[in-house]
Amino acid sequence: MKAQRKTFGAAVSRRNFLKTAALGAAAAPAIVPASVFGAKAPSNRITVGIIGCGNQSTIDIPAFLGHDDCQVAAVCDVNTASYGYKTPDQFLGRKPQQELVNTFYAKKAGKGSYKGCDAYEDFRQIMDRKDIDAVVIIVPDHWHALMVAAAAKAGKDIYCEKPLSLTINQGKAMVKVVNEHKRILQTGSMYRSSPANRFGCELVRNGRIGQVQRVICNVAPNNAVSPPPGWKPDPVPEGFNYDMWLGPAPQAPYHRDRCFYRFRFILDYSGGQTTNFGAHSIDVAQWALGTDDTGPVEFEDMGSEWPPKGSLFTTATKVAFRARYANGTELICQTAEPGFGTRFEGTEGTLSYSYKGVQTEPESIKTSQIKPDEIHLPVSNPNRTEDASKNYIPDHVRNFLDCVKSRKPTIEPVEVGHRTATICHLGNIAMLLKRKIRWDPVKEEIIGDEEAAGMMDRAMRPPWTLA
Repeated sequence: MKAQRKTFGAAVSRRNFLKTAALGAAAAPAIVPASVFGAKAPSNRITVGIIGCGNQSTIDIPAFLGHDDCQVAAVCDVNTASYGYKTPDQFLGRKPQQELVNTFYAKKAGKGSYKGCDAYEDFRQIMDRKDIDAVVIIVPDHWHALMVAAAAKAGKDIYCEKPLSLTINQGKAMVKVVNEHKRILQTGSMYRSSPANRFGCELVRNGRIGQVQRVICNVAPNNAVSPPPGWKPDPVPEGFNYDMWLGPAPQAPYHRDRCFYRFRFILDYSGGQTTNFGAHSIDVAQWALGTDDTGPVEFEDMGSEWPPKGSLFTTATKVAFRARYANGTELICQTAEPGFGTRFEGTEGTLSYSYKGVQTEPESIKTSQIKPDEIHLPVSNPNRTEDASKNYIPDHVRNFLDCVKSRKPTIEPVEVGHRTATICHLGNIAMLLKRKIRWDPVKEEIIGDEEAAGMMDRAMRPPWTLA
C-alpha cells in the first residue's frame, strides 16, 4: 500500500483533500468507454458497488477489477481517508479506493484520467442505485446482516466477507432474506477456491483416511495488544463518521484501536480470531466432513483465556473449545502457530491442509486419484490448475460473477457461510460461559440453557433494525 499512499499524496494535499471530499459524489454514473472492458459488451457486464474501503478492500477490489465482465462503479466508506489500518502507514478510506479504481480503469483504457467510480459515505446510496447489480460487503461484522438484508431487498446480489454474521440469529435472518428475494450470495471464505483444499477435502469425503475421529482447527494468535484497563478515549479523526461506523452497535467512546482493523478484537463488532480464522479452518472441516447443512451437537470450553476486565479488547486471547458431531466425530478449535490449518485424524491415516498445502500420513494418500464415480466437490474456476494463494480470491470472485449470470448457487452460499459461522459463535458462547452447550442443528436452537440461548443474538441500537 505504500505505492498507493505516495500516488494519492502526490495528487492532492491531505488538507485540501478533506475539504474537497465533502463535496460528495456525482449524482449519476459516468459514461464508461468500451475500451476499458475490451470485448465485453455493457449488457454482459456486472456493475458492482464496494461497501467498505479498509484493509481487506486492498485485496478484494483488485480481485473484482481483474475481471473484464465486471465494472466497479462505486465505493462507500464512513471514513473519507486516514492512516492506521492494519499497519500505521496504510492510508485508506473511500477517496483513496475511489482513486485506486479510477486509476486502474484509466490505465487500462490508455487514457490520462477516468471518473467513472463514485464515492459515498452512506451505503444506502449504493442500494438506491438501479444501475448497480451487486454489492461487495467488506465492513466489520456487526454491519453484515443489515447490509445483506438491504441489498437483498434492493434486488442486488451479494459478495459478503467472512465471517458471514455477528450472531447466530443474524445469520438465520440473512439466510431467510437472501432466499426470499432470490439473491445470489457468496461468502468470502476463499479457501473453497483452492484446488489443493478441494482435493484434500475430496480425499477425506471419499474415505481415504478411513472414518474421521477428530478434526483439529487452528486459529491465529491475536496480532494486536489491547489497551489495558483505564484506557482513555481519543478524538474522532477528521472526515470519519464515527456514529455511522457504530451503527447498530452500542454507543461507545472512540479509540483508535476500536475501529479500522482492530474492531475484530471487540465482541460488540466481531468474534475475535474464533470467527476470523475459524471461518477458514472450520469451513474446511465442514466441507470435508460433508456437514455444510448441519453442525456439531455439543460444545465445551477447553481452557480459553480472555483479556482483563476493563480492557478495550474483549475477545478471547486464547481460543480453546471442543465440539462433538452426532456421529461422534470430535472437532477441536485452538489458538496455534502459524495460525491457519485443519487436521483430520482418521482410522486409516491423517490429512492436513494449511498454508503448506495438503500433507498426509501415510504420504501415499496424496497420490490417490478421485475416481469418476466418487464424490467430486464444486470448482470455482475450472480453468485453474495451479494452486497459489494469489489466485484464491480472484477465483472466488470469478465463481460469484459466474453464479450471478447463471443464477446457480455459489461455492459458499449464504446457508453454508451461516453454518460455519454458527460453529464459531457457539464456540465463543461455550468459552464465555465456561460450560457445556448442547445444540440442535436441525432446529438451530441451544437446548436447556436460557442464558446461552440469549447469547444467540444482540440488541441493535435504534434506529437500526432487521425487521
